[in-house]
Amino acid sequence: MTSAQTRQPTTASRPYVVKSKQQVEDITKALVAKPGNTNEDIVAAPGQQTRIAIFHDEKRENDLNELHDGSDDIYYVTNGTATLMLGGTLDSPNEISPGEWRAKTATGGEKVTIKKGDLIFVPRGTRHQRTVTDKKFTMILIKIFSQAQK
Repeated sequence: MTSAQTRQPTTASRPYVVKSKQQVEDITKALVAKPGNTNEDIVAAPGQQTRIAIFHDEKRENDLNELHDGSDDIYYVTNGTATLMLGGTLDSPNEISPGEWRAKTATGGEKVTIKKGDLIFVPRGTRHQRTVTDKKFTMILIKIFSQAQK
């Protein structure tokens, strides 16, 4: 005699998150008030396959080029402008943690100016580097990992 199991829908792995426009504006104002480049997680990565954070950059120049083997990045610019270098190949890459690559220089790629309202998808395996000289640059980062993070 075999017992047939009835499939059931999954249950939520964590609570849902709702941030009103006002709450996002309040978080952004608090970040802007802090010196330097700052960010705040809305959904933290540990134990999850997703990270959502708000970033505010006052200045970001000569950052290392980076590439992620196991995560996609989605940027939504909420204020200011920045320059992204996208694509190409890392020169002499250094693996700083499993699947996380950095390099001082890269070959090839495209320079893209991003501004308020732009949405950018950077798939895993894509070299990227952000340069910010506009002290008012703010974006929402949505990072999707291939595996739950520790």
